[in-house]
Amino acid sequence: MILAIETSCDETCAAVCTPDGEVLSSVVASQVTDHAAFGGVVPEIASRRHLELLSPTVITALREAGIDEDQLTNVAVTAGPGLIGALLVGVSFAKGYAYARGLPLIAVDHLHGHVASLQLAENPPSGAHLVLLASGGHTLLIDVADDGSLTTIARSMDDAAGEAFDKGARLLGLGYPGGPALGGLAGTADPRTRAFTTPLHGRDDLAFSFSGLKTALALSVQSLAADDQFGRSELAASYQEAIVTHLVERAELGLASTGRTTLGVVGGVAANARLRDRLGELRADVVLAPLSACGDNAAMIAMASRTLSPLTPNEMTSLDAHARSPLG
Repeated sequence: MILAIETSCDETCAAVCTPDGEVLSSVVASQVTDHAAFGGVVPEIASRRHLELLSPTVITALREAGIDEDQLTNVAVTAGPGLIGALLVGVSFAKGYAYARGLPLIAVDHLHGHVASLQLAENPPSGAHLVLLASGGHTLLIDVADDGSLTTIARSMDDAAGEAFDKGARLLGLGYPGGPALGGLAGTADPRTRAFTTPLHGRDDLAFSFSGLKTALALSVQSLAADDQFGRSELAASYQEAIVTHLVERAELGLASTGRTTLGVVGGVAANARLRDRLGELRADVVLAPLSACGDNAAMIAMASRTLSPLTPNEMTSLDAHARSPLG
């Protein structure tokens, strides 16, 4: 049995998974209310809340899985990338937990975890495929080879897609988290009425870019009357549509570039309803991470750990958190 721990940002997560990939429990202790007043995640608050929440979250995950500690065979933990203070809480806990119980420890890259979240889908991809990873911190196209090796072929030159949603929501006077709030404001408004130019449209390179779109929204908001609620809805719809169109266009280019016929879509932005709608335009088999696994969770870390080797005793002792990933 694998106990997995994830504390890369503002969600305190623990999960229990069998060696063959059956998820017995997946617990997420959300910190949204702790950060909402600040309009985004405050790293120091996130770290302190992880310290308070991690032990009870692990206990809950074990109880919901219906197993005892002595049935565990491995401990897996997110070692990076993410907020360094938040990561250190999870890594330190996992190291102590594994050492005290004589269990092997597996260090997992958070981005690898998101890719592995596809294995939680009803019909997970098999063989080589392309993955669109769109989250609050990263927007990537990752090529997955037949042997499971990962190669990043495109990344954002500036903001991530999820960050663009959050910043756009803030410009429109919405709360945190921004993605759901902005999608709600967009509602059924016509995105063509105040259409934004799709970033990098017409270019055949595989990069992403969202900062110019954010600037365009900021300028549009400035010219909007304070009481023009319908105008705000139209701006939200157009802004969301531009982000989604950019993601779909880049994914299509990635598929053509690699010759892959299957696209996996993961990360927090993969939960966006408009994106899920538009992905049907692609001439590819599209596999979406389950909604419950789009955001940060420990089940995906457990799934990723199944293909990785445990750390040696020396590696375990020296394991430290890292803020960046070779994939990102």
